[in-house]
Amino acid sequence: MIATYGFSATLTARPGMGDRLVDLLLTGLDEGSPGASEHCLVYLVSRSASDPDVVHVIEGWTSEEDHHRIFAGEAAQAIVARIGELLAKESEYTDHVPVRGRAAF
Repeated sequence: MIATYGFSATLTARPGMGDRLVDLLLTGLDEGSPGASEHCLVYLVSRSASDPDVVHVIEGWTSEEDHHRIFAGEAAQAIVARIGELLAKESEYTDHVPVRGRAAF
């Protein structure tokens, strides 16, 4: 499959909450969660090298429609609801149109 839609997000946790935010975002890879969907081709959680409370998520999806459909589901909405309580400020999101690349883990 080819990723035709992607986005990146930068999330800033409340001071000292970076580990909890990372742990929560990684539950997105659990069975039944968005990152485990066959339509999610890239789900990468990383953190800033200079600030452990700044977390980045990069996702690649088969289509924008698949992304929106999966994220409208109960599992994704449960994660999103829990993220809010950990954040120090509004997250920054950027949509992408993947051109070409590779993700191998």
